[in-house]
Amino acid sequence: MSGLSLSEADSYAASVVQERIPRTVFSLCCGAALGISGALMQAVTRNPLADPSILGVNTGAALFVVFGMAFLGINSQSQYIWLALVGAMLTALFVYGIGSLGRAGATPLKLVLAGAATSAALSSIVSAIILPRTNVMDQFRFWQVGSVGSGSWQSIMIFLPFLIVGIVIAIMSASSLNALALGDEVASGQGVRIGVLRLIAAFAGVILCGAATALAGPIGFIGLLSTHLVRLLLGPDLRLIIPFSAMTGAIILTVSDVSGRLLGSPGELEVGVVTAFVGAPILIMLAVRMKVRSL
Repeated sequence: MSGLSLSEADSYAASVVQERIPRTVFSLCCGAALGISGALMQAVTRNPLADPSILGVNTGAALFVVFGMAFLGINSQSQYIWLALVGAMLTALFVYGIGSLGRAGATPLKLVLAGAATSAALSSIVSAIILPRTNVMDQFRFWQVGSVGSGSWQSIMIFLPFLIVGIVIAIMSASSLNALALGDEVASGQGVRIGVLRLIAAFAGVILCGAATALAGPIGFIGLLSTHLVRLLLGPDLRLIIPFSAMTGAIILTVSDVSGRLLGSPGELEVGVVTAFVGAPILIMLAVRMKVRSL
């Protein structure tokens, strides 16, 4: 800053306020939402590999956003968000239903496989919609890799109501989810209404994931990374995991965004690329450590 004139310094400061600060705040909000969403999905499914990206929820949200772009003429974030929520909810229900088939029920590996298959199928539909439509492809191609670069104060204000609702539901559900972790019979014995609890907690996880996906694109592995790191340090108590997963997710996403800008200079690597590069090997490592064999 010492080599800048006063007017240049003022211009630089204005640029920081207008671009960097809202981008950072937006990144923190999205990371917190994805961290909590991952914690809730792992608790509801009792699946340590559950994450919005792994279960195909992100792709479901993306499909509905693309549908809105191509056939409904939607091009604003306030409209994206509702389509993304519907897509995320329907995909979550479908994946859990498919993963629950068979005598063993919804085992971790079956849910991951159902999510991967669903994600692949939905991705092919997305490609089929956008390839013949150049205008939709131009609009979609940067969004699909996941980025917080479009974060603005307007984006934050659109996102905040969903973030607050999700956080409140997650915190209020934490104690009951602790009982659910001990098994359905134990939870029922403690007066927990299992079906209602799963529905409410899953709803919170989906709205957090869907809102973040609508505004920032499908960013993967944040929920998986943050929740496992917090669980490793603080143990299995969801009353601690949920708030600290929010903090950890916010930090991981923001650090990934900064890293992408530094590594891709003078351009930038989209944050979704950075998180996938880090998260995919960790997912493989966790799957190997768990030695999941049941199908």
